[in-house]
Amino acid sequence: MFSDKIMVRGIEIAVMSVNHEDYISITDILRAKDGDFFVSDWLRNRNTVEFLGIWESVNNPSFNYGEFAIIRSKAGLNSYKISVKEWIHKTHAVGLKATAGRYGGTFAHKDIAFEFGMWISPEFKLYLIKEFQRLKTLENDKLATGWDAKRMLTKINYKIHTDSIKENIVAPLQLSLKEAAIRYANEADVLNKALFGMTAQEWKDANPDKEGNIRDYTDVYRLVVLANLESLNAEYVREGLSQGDRLLKLNEVAIFQMKSLIGNRSAKKLASALKDLS
Repeated sequence: MFSDKIMVRGIEIAVMSVNHEDYISITDILRAKDGDFFVSDWLRNRNTVEFLGIWESVNNPSFNYGEFAIIRSKAGLNSYKISVKEWIHKTHAVGLKATAGRYGGTFAHKDIAFEFGMWISPEFKLYLIKEFQRLKTLENDKLATGWDAKRMLTKINYKIHTDSIKENIVAPLQLSLKEAAIRYANEADVLNKALFGMTAQEWKDANPDKEGNIRDYTDVYRLVVLANLESLNAEYVREGLSQGDRLLKLNEVAIFQMKSLIGNRSAKKLASALKDLS
């Protein structure tokens, strides 16, 4: 879970990500409405309940339709009120989130938050959508830059890798240009096998409709590990280790580093966002 802020008509509104989905603070949005109103006032509205029920039926297989029917039958009555926590507890809803703490409040999935913005005014809803889209565009631009940087890092380290092969294998064996090209490709596949579990040609055979190579389609975790493996293999080549021994050692390192990165929150955030871009 991570959060950000957008500014809509002078109101600062929190946005958080939960399981790769964006939720917007309707507690913050409510500050744009004149008078004393509460989220519970909106939640008791029959139109609101109908909309939430439809949204949950589309997006939530665990939605409790029995409890929803009871709530819908009472919605709109002057004597009836329901809190967000009660709504979530009774219906197992996922479209609304009630968070505690200093920066807590009620968050709604962006689909629902946009409809809540309409409760403020049609104009506010349009500005809310516009600012949210601007935030997503900025995030995507930053992530794209970060992705390019990681890809460039692997290319730079690959130069170190090929130089080591040239100095320690190609030159001493006095290989021809054709033989050297085969050796470079073969050594590149040592890295591919250690990290991806397949050679470049095996990936091509499995993905005939895709242009480029396996490294162009990988995730940020593997790009980071690949850059590390290139440097390590360059050293292993310089030390004179056999290709088989290097493959085993590199695979062990790849497994260890992948486990470490997958548990890293920052890497998770970047990787999931990059996945959304693809």
